Amino acid sequence: MIEIYLGKNLINLKNMGKLKEWVRQDWVRIGTDGKIKGKCGTSKNKKNPDRCLPRAKAERLSKRALAKTARKKKREGSLGKQFVKNTKEVSPKLIRRTTGKGGNYRKTKDGAGMTKKGVAAYNRKTGGNLKTAVTGKVKPGSKAAKRRKSYCARSLGQLKRSSAKTRNNPNSRIRQARRRWKC
Repeated sequence: MIEIYLGKNLINLKNMGKLKEWVRQDWVRIGTDGKIKGKCGTSKNKKNPDRCLPRAKAERLSKRALAKTARKKKREGSLGKQFVKNTKEVSPKLIRRTTGKGGNYRKTKDGAGMTKKGVAAYNRKTGGNLKTAVTGKVKPGSKAAKRRKSYCARSLGQLKRSSAKTRNNPNSRIRQARRRWKC
C-alpha cells in the first residue's frame, strides 16, 4: 500500500484508483422519457441538466426506472438543487441479513456485529481494513487489548445516546455486541 503525506494529511493511493476508475467510465445523459440521449455534459440546459449515469448501469436498468430518476433530477433541479440523489431503483439500499446467502451480520442473540464473512465482504467492497471483534482472552497492553478498550469506550458513548428502551434492554443489539466484546 502506498501512502503519501499532503500537508498534514496522509493519503492512501489505493483509494485514489477508484476515483480514476469512476472518471474513466462512459457516462451518458438520460432523458425524462428514459432513453439515452448522448454523452454526459452535452445538455443544452446548463442550469438544469439531465441525469447522468454510467452507460453500463443505464443499459442494465429498465426504461421506467431511468425515466423516474431523470424526472426527479429535472423536478428538483428546477427548484435550484444542484445535487439530486438517484431513486431507489437506480441505487438500491443494501439489505442487512443475518441468515442465508447475505448473512454478513450476527443475530442479536448471538452477539450482534458482523461475521468473519461479512467483514471480508466489506473489506473487499470498500478497500477497508475492518477486523472482527476481540472476544478471547488478551494480554494487557497488547494491540487486541487496545482495540477492545477503544471499542468499549466508543460503544459506551453510543449506548448513552440511545433511547431509554435500548439502554435498559439487555437484549438490544448494542448491549449484546458489548457483551460479545467483553466490555
